[in-house]
Amino acid sequence: MDFSAINIRYGELAGTECCLSCGGALNYAKPKTGEVCVDLGSGRGTDVLRMADEVGDTGFIYGIDISDGMLEKARQNAAKFEIGNVRFLKCELEKIDLQDGIADLVISNCTINHAADKKSVWSEVYRILKKGGRFVVSDIYATSPVPEIYRNDPAAVAECWAGAVTRVEYLKTLQDQGFTGIEIIEESKPYQKGNAEVASLTIAGKKPSGGCCCEK
Repeated sequence: MDFSAINIRYGELAGTECCLSCGGALNYAKPKTGEVCVDLGSGRGTDVLRMADEVGDTGFIYGIDISDGMLEKARQNAAKFEIGNVRFLKCELEKIDLQDGIADLVISNCTINHAADKKSVWSEVYRILKKGGRFVVSDIYATSPVPEIYRNDPAAVAECWAGAVTRVEYLKTLQDQGFTGIEIIEESKPYQKGNAEVASLTIAGKKPSGGCCCEK
């Protein structure tokens, strides 16, 4: 997938009221006071700022994005509301610029489907989570493989389904990484997009707290 095109497209949308999210992961994530949280594909920083308030002064929130326009807008918003317990980082999801075991919670809204190497993304989520840490992610899956013609189609990319994998592949990737307690919180009925059929879901899971043979 052409990430330069995504960067430009999302940069153009940074100053608009367009909502790029396919779900409300934060509605189910329930950040706690003092927690360290990470938002993958943080956009204008709306969820980051909400979590900053929920975790309080003893907590901290990282927003991860690749769009310069979105990051600039997010930093402006944090400064405007004088929120200091946040930091916005530019990096790809396959190589998150955070240390091992830093996060209690990782959330994401309709971003992981954009990644070309989703296994690497989920490996990074596993790496940055503390033992016993959790994720809540809203995303898109396809009922059958998305035709290759859509992979770099601007409209399909902007609508967040061009890079969707099948439900079976999605769940297998999570299981292969070693996550436990995987739970589909909500799931839409499939709907048509071009010659593809997709559905949205919100899914949660945990990194084992220790003593598990499947833990990395």
